[in-house]
Amino acid sequence: MAVASEQAAPASRYPKVAAPTTGPIPAAELLGVIEAAAKAGADVIMEAVNKPRNIHYKGVADLVTDTDKLSESVILEVVTKSFKDHLILGEEGGLIGDSFSEYLWCIDPLDGTTNFAHGYPSFAVSIGVLFRGKPAASTVVEFCGGPFCWSTRTVSASAGGGAYCNGQKIHVSKTDKVEQSLLVTGFGYEHDDAWTTNINLFKEFTDISRGVRRLGSAASDMSHVGLGITEAYWEYRLKPWDMAAGALIVEEAGGVVTRMDGGPFTVFDRSVLVSNGVVHGQIGPPTEDLKKKGINFSLWFKPDNYPTDF
Repeated sequence: MAVASEQAAPASRYPKVAAPTTGPIPAAELLGVIEAAAKAGADVIMEAVNKPRNIHYKGVADLVTDTDKLSESVILEVVTKSFKDHLILGEEGGLIGDSFSEYLWCIDPLDGTTNFAHGYPSFAVSIGVLFRGKPAASTVVEFCGGPFCWSTRTVSASAGGGAYCNGQKIHVSKTDKVEQSLLVTGFGYEHDDAWTTNINLFKEFTDISRGVRRLGSAASDMSHVGLGITEAYWEYRLKPWDMAAGALIVEEAGGVVTRMDGGPFTVFDRSVLVSNGVVHGQIGPPTEDLKKKGINFSLWFKPDNYPTDF
C-alpha cells in the first residue's frame, strides 16, 4: 500500500512542461484564436446536447457521433482561417497542414463522447497548441449541469501567463495529504495489463484517500485539478489531443505534470499524472508496477518532421 502520510517534495523538483516562449506569435493572439475556435465547437455541441444522437462505433465501446465531426469541422475552420501554415492533429480528422511548422494544434472536438451520448456530465471541447513540441496555449470548454440545465465554463492558459476560468485566475488546491485528497483516474478501452494495473491503483487509492472518481473526460479531469476541485488525476494510454490543453492548465495553475512513473512529460507520451504538486510524490511511486510489467513508456506518436525541443 502507498504511504499517504509522507510529505511530498516541492513542486519545483519536477521539470516544466510548458514552452519557454509562444514563439513569434504572441500569447494573446494564440489565446484569441483558441478561445474562438473552442467556442465555435462548444456552440455546435450545445445545439445538439438535448437532441437525439446519431452514434457510430470506432471500436466495441469507443463511440463517435455526428456532433464530434461537426464540432471539429467548425474548429478547423476558425484555426485555418488564422493560421494556414500550422500543423493540426485532430482526433477525428487526423494530421493536416505543414509538418515542418513549429506550431502543432491538438484538437479534441468532444472529449467524453460517451458521456455526451448519454447526456451525462462531464464532456468538453479541448484545444491545445504546442510550440516546438511544448504547450504554449490552451482552452477547455467544459459542459456542466445535465439535461435541461446545461451550462459551460471556459478554462484557458498560456505559457507563463497563468490559468483562468471564465476570466478569473485559478490555482490548484493546497491539500498536502493523500488521505485528505479527492483523486481522479480514467480507463481506456483496451482491457490489458495497463488496465488491470490501474484497477489495482484505483483500489489502493480508494482505500487511503477521500475517494477516486472516474469521470470519462481527460480534459475536464485535468481542468478540475487546475481549479482546485481535485488534488490529482492519472491515466494511461491517452493521446496528444487528450492532454495538450489540460496539462498546461494544471501547470499554469501552480500544479505539476509528469508521466505516471514520475518521469519528464510530453504530450506525445503514453501516460500522464497531474497534481497540485504537494501530493505528487505520494501518488507516483506505485506506478512503478507498470514498468515491472514491461509496459511501454516510449513516445506514442510524434509527427514526422515536426520540430521539437526535446
